[in-house]
Amino acid sequence: MTQPPENTTFPTEINAAESPAAGSQGEPEVSVVQVFKRLGPAGILAIVAGVMPALGGIVLLMNIGAIGTWLAGHKEIGFVIYVACFMLLAGLALLPTYAQSILGGWAFGFAAGFPAALLGFFGASLLGYDIARAASRERAMKLLKEHPKWIAVRDALVADGEGARFWKTLGMVTLLRIPPNSPFALTNLIMAAVKVPRVPFAIGTLIGMAPRTGIAVFIASLIKGELSRESIANARPQWVVYVAIGASVAVLGIVGLVAKRAVDRITT
Repeated sequence: MTQPPENTTFPTEINAAESPAAGSQGEPEVSVVQVFKRLGPAGILAIVAGVMPALGGIVLLMNIGAIGTWLAGHKEIGFVIYVACFMLLAGLALLPTYAQSILGGWAFGFAAGFPAALLGFFGASLLGYDIARAASRERAMKLLKEHPKWIAVRDALVADGEGARFWKTLGMVTLLRIPPNSPFALTNLIMAAVKVPRVPFAIGTLIGMAPRTGIAVFIASLIKGELSRESIANARPQWVVYVAIGASVAVLGIVGLVAKRAVDRITT
């Protein structure tokens, strides 16, 4: 099931919080180049996470028939290898989750392919989170704290703590993971860099990505004959595109509203 180019919602809202009048509000001006320089290794990871999954997905789709045939012919060991490779390759931002989900659905069917894909992206999210936290350290948070509007948006979207704050963070992580075009690797990096707590990050990722993963696995499990880019494209129902667009618009609207209210609170 091919998907439209992925664009994350989280940095969009942080940028939205920075208005042209930022300088007049006493906030230091900062360019994109300066941001990447100050992020250090995390800036390099952001470039990798934004580019490599798309390139890796093309390579995988070009060879998906042969790989799927081998996995289907080695069910037990194939299952283990599939999950392990899913965790590693998605966690290192080398392959997109949707292409790997399709592979699992065709090779193992929905009953086994769905839990295999869930295990794969869940482990990949934790791997990506740990790598990003180690690379970012305090750099991203230090940069955000220099801009009252940016840190206000961050705190409105995610926050440390227990009780209501925990559930708010869990809900926001889940929401950001739902759109099919939400980039898995880049979202891992951003959430880790701004210190989204690990537990709501992990649970929210699992809940939010489960529906889109289930759809991809189910559609792939219905493909008869050889698995190829053409068979994947032909198997995808048109309603999937409309659902993807609708989910993306809804998430952008909700996150944008939360970000706007956060900025309004510190400027009024």
